[in-house]
Amino acid sequence: MIGLVLSGFVLLVVLFPGLFAGHSPLAVNVDRAMEAPSATHLFGTDDVGRDVLARVVYGARITLSICASALVLAALIGGALGLLSGFVGGRIDMLFGRLIDVVLSFPPIIFGVMVTGILGPRTTNLIFALTVVYVPLFFRIARSGAMAEAGMIYVEAARSMGLSQGRILLRHVARNVLPVILVQCMVLFPLVLQIQSALGFLGLGVQPPTPDWGAILQQGKDYILLAPWMSAFPGLAILITALALMLVGRGLQRRMDRR
Repeated sequence: MIGLVLSGFVLLVVLFPGLFAGHSPLAVNVDRAMEAPSATHLFGTDDVGRDVLARVVYGARITLSICASALVLAALIGGALGLLSGFVGGRIDMLFGRLIDVVLSFPPIIFGVMVTGILGPRTTNLIFALTVVYVPLFFRIARSGAMAEAGMIYVEAARSMGLSQGRILLRHVARNVLPVILVQCMVLFPLVLQIQSALGFLGLGVQPPTPDWGAILQQGKDYILLAPWMSAFPGLAILITALALMLVGRGLQRRMDRR
């Protein structure tokens, strides 16, 4: 319930940022640079006078949309390849398995740095890097689920009725594996958020002046002693969002395990 409440609050911030921030996230006012939190600027201002609250609030939509896009693409690609590999088996399973092992040989953050460093620090490249990093996890989940379902009696019954392999896979096996993949999306979202923020902090994500939680942290690191609020509030936003999604994901996972 705590996770649902926090997630609902984050969703409101993403959908209606204007309700929570009265300033523009891009408006510069050098005369009010690095002001401490006050009634006018609840989260203070940054090094060029921009409202930190507005940048955190509007940055939520950008940060979380990148994470969600990458997670959906990873689930679609990894899930589809995993279902095919686990259900068909043979050489296809061996080929896909070796390709996935190559990606898994790299730590996620290192692989993300490699991809964004080679392709360049752009939003589309960041989504691509995060997608590639998490395809193997969804592949393994879908593959194990498809292998378990392939031995079920209903699959043999469908084959005896003359249904094609493709129809059995799409209409029956995929339907039973899909809930596990959806739950895993919630479980992995906090991890995707952490890596996305880390890449933004390294300057490999969304580029300034566009507000993004990782980029805001990167901009505030040089003023951590003079203006700690520049880094504290975006870091707190990442922490609360990751905690909320983790609690929801764990709750859904426990419910699935009971069935």
